[in-house]
Amino acid sequence: MKEDPEQEQEWLRQNNLIYGGLIGIGVIMIQPFLTAESIDLSAAVCVVAFSVSIPLLAALVLVNQQEAFRRHATTSVVVDVARVVAQSGAFVGAVAGFWHILWIAGVGMLLSGIVGVAVHSTGYWRLERDRELMRRKDEEASNTNH
Repeated sequence: MKEDPEQEQEWLRQNNLIYGGLIGIGVIMIQPFLTAESIDLSAAVCVVAFSVSIPLLAALVLVNQQEAFRRHATTSVVVDVARVVAQSGAFVGAVAGFWHILWIAGVGMLLSGIVGVAVHSTGYWRLERDRELMRRKDEEASNTNH
């Protein structure tokens, strides 16, 4: 199935926003631990998760820039794996960082993150389904007018 070029460009824009936001969140969240004399398990998980995700997210921003320049998304499995590792690592780091502050905040972050993915997926699916239905109606209307 051939992808819609406009949709592909929108995904690239959204990914850059996501990657930049996650880098910013990571930098802010690990700052208190840079000068800490000792850290607990949740803080260590936060630091390690972001130490993995931040460089990958930065690399993905650069790949996205090249994809936008070429007006085509890469089909690289390495990029796909990096995307999953980077985003998952940032999510784990954020949950662990909030958990370090207050365990209930970590649970809230975890649950709201899961719900957020469901909301995004459902919203996207419904928009695409509605768009396809409108396209079919337009085709049927133009076929009956000819």
